[in-house]
Amino acid sequence: MFRSGFVSLTGRPNVGKSTLMNTFLGEKMAIISEKPQTTRNQIRGILTTKDYQLVFLDTPGIHKPLHKLGEKMVEIALRTLREVDVILFLVDAVAGPGGGDEYVLEKLKNVNTPVILVINKIDCSGMDRAQELVNHYLELYAFQVAVAISALEGTGTEELLQLILKHLPEGPMYYPEDMVTDQPERFIIAELIREKLLQLTWEEVPHAIAVEIVSHRKRPVRELVDIEANIYVERESQKGIVIGKGGRMLKEAGRLARLDIEALLGVPVNLKLWVKVKPDWRNKAGSWHSLGLDLE
Repeated sequence: MFRSGFVSLTGRPNVGKSTLMNTFLGEKMAIISEKPQTTRNQIRGILTTKDYQLVFLDTPGIHKPLHKLGEKMVEIALRTLREVDVILFLVDAVAGPGGGDEYVLEKLKNVNTPVILVINKIDCSGMDRAQELVNHYLELYAFQVAVAISALEGTGTEELLQLILKHLPEGPMYYPEDMVTDQPERFIIAELIREKLLQLTWEEVPHAIAVEIVSHRKRPVRELVDIEANIYVERESQKGIVIGKGGRMLKEAGRLARLDIEALLGVPVNLKLWVKVKPDWRNKAGSWHSLGLDLE
């Protein structure tokens, strides 16, 4: 019997949803950052074996939105709860409970989908703290089961996988068996560039950044890919921060991104980055679409 289904990774920002999906897939499909609200699109990661196919939906973290883009991100995350076979509710074992948790759990009471409580980051918190959190959350919601893991180190993830499969229905293979994401290559490349900028910048800059792949072409004579990308920010001051003194910030982001892109494509990459200002783009739906944000 072949099983298949959709699994939502749900929780407050920065609880490790993208890290967990990448760990399950064994590949980097979602960008990872210490900064919250990193994921903007709903990214599907696909894990296929001879016995099952799991489609993970890494949704934007549910948070109090500060702009129209944030509102749309939360809308997508909440809508996903009604469209999947299993929900993983992730908690940061270090940060502990937060007001956003109760908001999400209230929404979960309106769906019939099985929900698994996942206490993440036990490599930093320890098991005693994880057990305290399990007890706390079991008083708030009737979870199917609870499990403590470290998505970063892989601890407990095999146990979690088996728990997911118990709730997975019999079904078809939705995607080809060699497919690991439904996102196009250009999107993944843009996300890898944005990830490096998120890691290197600070304060208000990270979430004002968007990346657009302008060109992506292979040279006919040699094994080399030329990629040009525009990096958009909302203010001139942010542009200066992204470029950095003497262009050092942009050069370092480009260097780090190029290494990941070369690993993804398997060939050398010539990466050129340009920084431009697109005022208040996060409050303009037209800008989201032009920048490749699939927020329908």
